[in-house]
Amino acid sequence: MSGLSHFDDRGQAHMVDVSGKPVTDRLAVAVGAVRMTAETLALITEGRAKKGDVLAVARLAGIMAAKRTAELIPLCHPLPITKVALELTPDPALPGVRIEATVKTSGQTGVEMEALTAVSVAALTVYDMVKAVEKSMVIDGVRVILKDGGKSGRYEAE
Repeated sequence: MSGLSHFDDRGQAHMVDVSGKPVTDRLAVAVGAVRMTAETLALITEGRAKKGDVLAVARLAGIMAAKRTAELIPLCHPLPITKVALELTPDPALPGVRIEATVKTSGQTGVEMEALTAVSVAALTVYDMVKAVEKSMVIDGVRVILKDGGKSGRYEAE
């Protein structure tokens, strides 16, 4: 299974040994969106959702999720995260909510999975908080747009 670091030479899954890697500053930014009707977006932006402040709750859920990524994704390393920031931006052109997560650490492995988890859980939280009024919302576009630090250096999506 050449090129897949989470498999050994017999094809069995394992946690990658990062003990020999240097500690470096690491950064990852992920994005995603929750598409919905303009009416549902207005409910969120006008603060009329029955469950409360949708964007504030989703932001906190994303932060909490980033910190627990190693508990959710079996082969992720627990990391000393130094920053998690989420931006949830209502976008009438979508219509929906755009989500961006920035995660930082100083460690021996990257934080892409933490950024992706933060975006995913924030999006799921938006869905949960307004699903009573719209079950047809779509979560999409979840991806890493920036990764920096470590052996592979910098990656920026086009």
